[in-house]
Amino acid sequence: MSLVPVTGLLREAQRGHYAVGAFNCNNMEIVQAIVAAAEAEQAPVIIQASQGAIKYAGVDYIGALARLAAERANVPVALHLDHGTGFAQVMQCVRNGFTSVMIDGSKLPLPDNIALTNKVIEAVRPLGLSVEAELGKIGGTEDDISVTARDALFTDPEEAAEFVRATGVDSLAVAIGTAHGRYQGVPKLDYERLRRITARVSVPIVLHGSSGVPDEAIQEAIALGVCKVNIDTNIREAFVSAARGVLAENPGEIDPRKVLGPAREAATEVIRGKIRIFGTCGKARNGLNIA
Repeated sequence: MSLVPVTGLLREAQRGHYAVGAFNCNNMEIVQAIVAAAEAEQAPVIIQASQGAIKYAGVDYIGALARLAAERANVPVALHLDHGTGFAQVMQCVRNGFTSVMIDGSKLPLPDNIALTNKVIEAVRPLGLSVEAELGKIGGTEDDISVTARDALFTDPEEAAEFVRATGVDSLAVAIGTAHGRYQGVPKLDYERLRRITARVSVPIVLHGSSGVPDEAIQEAIALGVCKVNIDTNIREAFVSAARGVLAENPGEIDPRKVLGPAREAATEVIRGKIRIFGTCGKARNGLNIA
């Protein structure tokens, strides 16, 4: 099947009280791992490309890989721009087949974030694409986008309601205590803040920086209204660890297939586990209303 927009997937998740996994890719093997895991679990899935992935692989390569993977898949697959930095980059992704984009204006004053988000929505919604925005600053590092702990501000529920009213955005990423990259210690999510946000906002909520968050904490957030969960670091850890293992056993190995094949398998298993945690396994088996 063809790549699908994210909006329909998240609406189904919202109705079914589960979350769709959004998994970051950096190369062909990880794209293959994401789709293989989704097919094994019969789950809808979102392939994401971050700033680092676009710089490394190229937006055209990522678009082509994801389109081919979706065409061969028997489950719904979407392609999403993660933390889009500006209008020009969004349009570049649109031209390369992305079916969903995030415009990250979270560092801007609220009126400017609203204006930028509306500019993107006006341009891509007539094309049937989904738009995610962010309100509040999520700590840690997302490739070139860094937010120090001091500046990591949680999402204000009243501002979230105002933002959604002013934009009509398809989904909203919120800051409730997660962070990008590896955690130091165990993250503590602000569930009460999430309750206040979902009481005021009807659109699907997105949780960034979810690698390293305890499984039960993720499931509690999903029960409170999170419909999209982003995973990157855990995939990288599994992928690189498996590759290192091959080279440790055979330092003279020069066949990249023998190094990257096991890495792909390790990433697939991690992603399958996340899909089960998110409650998405089997959701594609009987078809989804993704229009």
